[in-house]
Amino acid sequence: MTRLHIFDMDGTLMRGSSASMEIARELGVVEEFRQLEAALGRGVLDPPGYAERAYEWWTALTEAQLRTAFEGSPWLRGIREVWADIRARGEYCAVVSLSPDFFVRRLRGWGAHEARASRFPEVPFAAEAVLDLAGIMLPETKVTVADELCARYGVGREDCVAYGDSLSDTALFEAVPVSVAVNGDHHVTGMATFAYTGDDLREAYGLARGEGHVSL
Repeated sequence: MTRLHIFDMDGTLMRGSSASMEIARELGVVEEFRQLEAALGRGVLDPPGYAERAYEWWTALTEAQLRTAFEGSPWLRGIREVWADIRARGEYCAVVSLSPDFFVRRLRGWGAHEARASRFPEVPFAAEAVLDLAGIMLPETKVTVADELCARYGVGREDCVAYGDSLSDTALFEAVPVSVAVNGDHHVTGMATFAYTGDDLREAYGLARGEGHVSL
């Protein structure tokens, strides 16, 4: 059976943080982004509203700062190894995230077949660049993207495995037969097929394989 493995990024591949917070550390605006994330969590802001506010703070973001934020993020161990194993089995792996595409698509260099995320202008932002809110991902968009990827790779929803950690992953967890809550909160832990707490993606992947820890 050929499978499509779909990974969330913030809080899943990256433990306890997000692309926005790691960029905020580089820009020295951590408290401002904590307030933004709290507003998002309370429903005061929706994802497009959050993206619009974040874009204003990222005006001066440089490629060097972006690279440092990405490389210094608290990534789980074993990401490259898991994706190499998926590829070796003739299967597919994709990252689908609400975070900005200029951050998420760097994961293709680690072995992901696809990296789908909210569309932002390129860094550094040109003075005339405009953020199109129609390109901002919503939680339910993850299911739409999953269906697009299924069509591309010739698989069905029944062949998908989803990995996520929070409310933004619930729609996808409901749509596919196998799901893994990776350091998940109360929104996903109870509904996931498997739940994993730890710092090594190989162990979460092993649960989806029904093999415990996969030696890669």
